[in-house]
Amino acid sequence: MAEQLTLDSLKKSLKAKNLMPVYLLHGEEGYFVDEASKLFEELLPEELRDFNLYTFYAPQVDADAVIDACQRYPMMADFQVVIVKEAHQVKSNWLSKLQPYLANPTPTTVLVVVYRGADMSVDSKTVYKEFSAASAKTGILTAKKLKPAGVQAKIKEVVEAQGLTIEPKAQAMLEQYVGSDISRIFNEIAKMAVAMPKGSQITPESIERNIGISKDFNNFEFRSAIANRNAQLSFQIADYFSRDPKKHPVQTIFPVLFSLFSDLLIAFYSADKSERGLMATFKVKWPVQVADVMAGMRRYTAWQVIEIIDAIRRADAMSKGIGSRQDGHEILRQLIFRILSARGQSPV
Repeated sequence: MAEQLTLDSLKKSLKAKNLMPVYLLHGEEGYFVDEASKLFEELLPEELRDFNLYTFYAPQVDADAVIDACQRYPMMADFQVVIVKEAHQVKSNWLSKLQPYLANPTPTTVLVVVYRGADMSVDSKTVYKEFSAASAKTGILTAKKLKPAGVQAKIKEVVEAQGLTIEPKAQAMLEQYVGSDISRIFNEIAKMAVAMPKGSQITPESIERNIGISKDFNNFEFRSAIANRNAQLSFQIADYFSRDPKKHPVQTIFPVLFSLFSDLLIAFYSADKSERGLMATFKVKWPVQVADVMAGMRRYTAWQVIEIIDAIRRADAMSKGIGSRQDGHEILRQLIFRILSARGQSPV
């Protein structure tokens, strides 16, 4: 009798007080798990929480104590909430002890088990199976890690939820800055929402002003400079990065270059090399998102790209101390020279 939930569907059901007796919150994406957990912590009015909200940490308590709390009756309220956190830190037999309660839960109790981490997703023979098979109606929220391909859509979704819009370049800057870190996506966009009136459009300038990402000297502009084989700008940005190595570690820059040239390699061997064809290949919505690839295809050959990818891999290894003790930003400068001077001779 398990019902699969999303964070949005959970919010709606809790707001409508359509409560289930048992919930399991689990998955790799800790942000969604934590946000869901907060919903249950706030389910009761503040004045009723002292007597009707119990929070346990699984490693610190026996399962019998949790069951005992679940079987109590609420005080001056229609229901009570029992939350068990850090369930991922105990063995499955600890959670198996809850099985008799899951089969016959107290109707005036909402039991919430919070199980963070990837292991839960594959542990179908133990915890997940037991919650799914519980005779009582059970709500299960599976918080999956956001994949890189889904970052663009998530940024747009969160921006629109805040009553804002965003320019393609600003979205690309934000995507590069936060990656697939859900909590950072929500937090950075929340900053923009506080600083900007409803209906405003997020631009590169507003991101620089409110978040601190430079619209001129960041990984986004560096990638573009390299794609366009602009030697002066490439070295200028590299010099800017080297002046603040903590803010611009080379370990975050090399993946940007690798991504550009691996995309270029895909583009060179794509059947349709037109702008529209590449947008379909890379599954993106705006021409600006393939602009660097289009520029790179005009300025590099496939053999040069292959040579450059090898150079990037070597530089990345050297920056981690493999075969070199040079400063990381000096390695980056050498790599830029190798990229711009790549001959790309095909083997005979």
